[in-house]
Amino acid sequence: MTSASETAPGPAPAGPAPAPVRRAAGPRQWLGLALLLLPVTLMTADLGVLWLATPYLTADLEPSSSELLWTTDMYGFMTAGFLVIMGTLGDRVGRRRLLMAGSAGVIAASLLAAYATSPGMLIAARAALGVAGAAVLPSTLALISHMFTDARQRATAIAMWVTALSAGIAIGPVVGGLLLDSFWWGSVFLLGVPVMLPVLVAAPLLLPEYRDPDAGRLDPASVLLFLLGILPVVYGIKRFAEYGAGAQQLVAFAVGTLGAVLFVRRQRGLTHPLLDLRLFANRAFTGALLTLLLGMMALNGVEYLVPQYLLVIGGLSPLAAGLWLLPGAAALILGSQLTPVLARRIRPAYVIIAGVLFTLPGFWMSAIAGSGDAGSRLASLGLALIMFGVAPISVLGTALAVGSAPPAKAGSAAATGQTAYDLGLALGIAGTGSVSVAVYRDELAAHAPAGIPAEAAEAARDTIGGATAAADSLPGGLGDELLVAAREAFTTGFHAGALVSAGLALAAVGVAVVLLRQVPAIGADAEPAAADGTDAEPAAASAPVLAENGNPAPPVAASAETR
Repeated sequence: MTSASETAPGPAPAGPAPAPVRRAAGPRQWLGLALLLLPVTLMTADLGVLWLATPYLTADLEPSSSELLWTTDMYGFMTAGFLVIMGTLGDRVGRRRLLMAGSAGVIAASLLAAYATSPGMLIAARAALGVAGAAVLPSTLALISHMFTDARQRATAIAMWVTALSAGIAIGPVVGGLLLDSFWWGSVFLLGVPVMLPVLVAAPLLLPEYRDPDAGRLDPASVLLFLLGILPVVYGIKRFAEYGAGAQQLVAFAVGTLGAVLFVRRQRGLTHPLLDLRLFANRAFTGALLTLLLGMMALNGVEYLVPQYLLVIGGLSPLAAGLWLLPGAAALILGSQLTPVLARRIRPAYVIIAGVLFTLPGFWMSAIAGSGDAGSRLASLGLALIMFGVAPISVLGTALAVGSAPPAKAGSAAATGQTAYDLGLALGIAGTGSVSVAVYRDELAAHAPAGIPAEAAEAARDTIGGATAAADSLPGGLGDELLVAAREAFTTGFHAGALVSAGLALAAVGVAVVLLRQVPAIGADAEPAAADGTDAEPAAASAPVLAENGNPAPPVAASAETR
């Protein structure tokens, strides 16, 4: 066991600061990384299978459009709400211990979701899965930041972490398609059981336990205020995107704003805050969070809609739709692996900007995709370009968020970065998805054939799945006319969502230019770790720890580890 005290970032000391010991990762660290990538892969695989399962669970459970959106984005909202809490809790109780507890929670919530008998039960299961996922994700990233102390090795490890997210996107639709072709829709949620069991068994053998020895006690009031600050705002955004301005939305924004103000005031007065607000004084940290948020919103808004487009407009089977999604996942994997190589020679901001330029043709292809095989090819290729271009945001945003914080704050920094990541994913679904739903409803109301019974018309306006079911119940050509109108309305909504997402990607470029352009290339000032496992250069992170002005901040000593 090694132990050293941590000093918070601040003014440079008068004399030279002692440099932390940096060791090259060995076989145990790389095997531990492989184990950590299992739950990371599961999280995005779960999203992929849910997207394909949506038409089937819609037909079985008959959720309303609001319930369907809550089913898809409840996981992301709860994860975003609890990530910072769980990340800070991991610094106190141990990151490996929290990882194992979260893994057990994922298994239980997956079983509950698989056998849900109502929309409310499924939404509750997704909420429980989000809380459990919030315990798992920051634990994996914080452990990686602790296990890999060499700057370039850490950048590679984080790129593999992002690649695992991409692999989940690739595996999820294919496995989900196979399951949906043979079993009921609930079977797709059972993926969490065989993935998380090895983590529970092997974590004590391969992963170090790590906690901040000076973290202090978790403040319950801070936890409540944080949830009060983030969840009502997210709810208000969702309601505003779906229904426009209203009293309910304004109250949600007001409650969230009040909760956020009270949370910030309390953190400033605590010796051991839930979230160290001094992290936000770092331009790289703040820029990384905003870039992650906007980039993930841009990606997930389209990524959520494409599977439904392939199933409903393209007329593909779940397995065929999953195969059409493979090019996008492969592009994200390629971009994730290429990013750290480029970032060693080029400033991260320029790599991010170049990536976004790749997304713009992809958004354009999505915005003009029509019906049939040609439309499916355009949507698939467009998504591939988008995912390739967003990869630098995923890798570098995460690396900069973790790398710009001192080692003892890695859990909090990783959790905050992951909050931006997952909140972006959730808001991408809620915002872009809700805009698409609004356009769908307006278009269907304008072009639906006359003579449809009121009950069937209401079901058709609710969701495209409801329109399909309503069309089957109508006589002769009337049902066919309704189905054609519904598909055209869905396509128009899909196009609108692609344009909204393109605007979000351009906003991410603006953030990178303003806040990240001074960040140097990753590892540019650091030498590789020595063969004997030590190195005198401070490299506490995959990117240099930067001060407010973008210059390297004073080095920070390592914190305690127990094995």
